Amino acid sequence: METLIKANGVELCAETFGDRDAPPLLLVGNTMLTWPDELCERLSGGRGRGPGGDGAERFVVRYDLRDTGRSTTVTPEAPGYTLRDLVADAAALLDALDLPAAHVAGFGVGGWIAQLLALDHPGRLATLTLISTRPTAPGPADADLPEHAPEMMAHFMDPPPVDWTDRASVAAFALGNARHVGGGGFDEAEARAAIEAVLDRTVVSGDDPGAAYRANLMASTFAALDSGDRWRERLGGIAVPTLVIHGEDDPFFPVGNGRALAAEIPGARLVTVPGMGQELPRRAWDVIVPAILRHTSASARP
Repeated sequence: METLIKANGVELCAETFGDRDAPPLLLVGNTMLTWPDELCERLSGGRGRGPGGDGAERFVVRYDLRDTGRSTTVTPEAPGYTLRDLVADAAALLDALDLPAAHVAGFGVGGWIAQLLALDHPGRLATLTLISTRPTAPGPADADLPEHAPEMMAHFMDPPPVDWTDRASVAAFALGNARHVGGGGFDEAEARAAIEAVLDRTVVSGDDPGAAYRANLMASTFAALDSGDRWRERLGGIAVPTLVIHGEDDPFFPVGNGRALAAEIPGARLVTVPGMGQELPRRAWDVIVPAILRHTSASARP
């Protein structure tokens, strides 16, 4: 069941899966639906297919960032807060749930929050998992990191027309974007269902409904966010066990970004997923779920 939780001066909409007394796993994405229901259920139940499922439950927590889903929404495209505020939100959410520490997994732009949580609140993490993310904030990538794929950028720089007041038009536009960031074996029906689920939870108000749709479907808030100081040079200070998972077909943050994270975080382990783009598709769960379960297993800790 979804619950509104007061944290760091805002309300964050969170949902939990599994036994409250099991080891906690905080999932950070854009909206809570970055992490599909069944994926959360498999993680909470310790059910990895093939080697890696330990059968031990996890207490899984997913939540909506500010300006997404049912969390506090103000002006997504002119946020009056910073990336570090989103990091403080995550730490405050753990406080509100009475969780001194947790395993933390961040996907995509949520991976920036997870990295900074590990750097600025190191005592709050048992382990760190970074999926489909990179070690630099919005803007041009460092010279040694691969940039967004040119074909994908051509689509985003010259997008098809969309009526942001019409849900069907927005859904069709979002599906086109999902195709361009997805990997091989892209499942259109799965992507469409995920988009409709996000739209169902999007709170639309004010004179610009498109702002809410863009924040929920495209993480557009991050483009306007003050990201503060660089943190890539600090990655060597991450002291918790770290797992990096990255799709080999990711056109948004190409796989070289994941390799850089794994190389620069001491002791990090890299798992690449053939055919996966900037997505968490069902076809990749048999790799992702066992990898996370192994990483967060008590038997895997020193």
